[in-house]
Amino acid sequence: MRLHLLDWDGDARPDALFLHGGGLTAHTWDVVCDELRDRVRPLALDLRGHGDSEWSPDGHYPLGAHVADLESAMADLALKDFVLVGMSLGGLVALAYAGRHPRTLAALILVESGPEMRRSERLRDFMAADAEADSFDEFVDRAAAFNPLRDREHLRRSLRYALRRTPDGKWTWKYDRRILERGTEDVLPRARALWDAARSVDCPALVIRGGKSDIFLDEDAAELARVLRGEWVRIEGAGHTVQGDRPYDTANALRAFLDGHTIRPSAERGR
Repeated sequence: MRLHLLDWDGDARPDALFLHGGGLTAHTWDVVCDELRDRVRPLALDLRGHGDSEWSPDGHYPLGAHVADLESAMADLALKDFVLVGMSLGGLVALAYAGRHPRTLAALILVESGPEMRRSERLRDFMAADAEADSFDEFVDRAAAFNPLRDREHLRRSLRYALRRTPDGKWTWKYDRRILERGTEDVLPRARALWDAARSVDCPALVIRGGKSDIFLDEDAAELARVLRGEWVRIEGAGHTVQGDRPYDTANALRAFLDGHTIRPSAERGR
């Protein structure tokens, strides 16, 4: 399985790996990564079936497959004591990975993601709408109607990486639509497994939610932060896609968290 990775380079450490949400791409983190280049070395990964990564040959996308991809990528990149940041689906992957490898992380940051997430009919309808459009601007119109919080030009830039042309000249999503056909049972594990993973995390942890989100609420963020023995913040004016709606506020929250903690190698934690 070939996976597409964005490497923002730079001399800053620690390494920080960013994982996107379902239907999005690694480029959703562009502004945040650019803002943090002097603080960390940002890396952003396209999950399987998304962006410029390969699709699953059998059309299945269980959480375990994403975690296995992440484990393989970490081995190839020789990353250790790194900061892992995940949003929505990427946050579930990050939390499951942290539960299996709690001593490999310098810090864990979960954005609009956790064992308790609410279903959004608006999001489901948006993702389930006609997969093709005659023009790029038709997709921009759809996205603007779905998310009026976002500047239209910012939406255009984001969609440039999330869409592709079909052989007959139409536009469609890059992500594998079979993810929707399979349903969420292929992606979401039982909440109990994720709570168990959260209890095993052994590094500084931050939970972020969007103030206007109807998917991840204050009480969800607070409880997850309690179990992680971490902290949580609310980004006002942001919906579920916090890093897209308020990228500079998101970057500032990550910077403040990292600056407020001594990020130590895993071998030193627990002494």
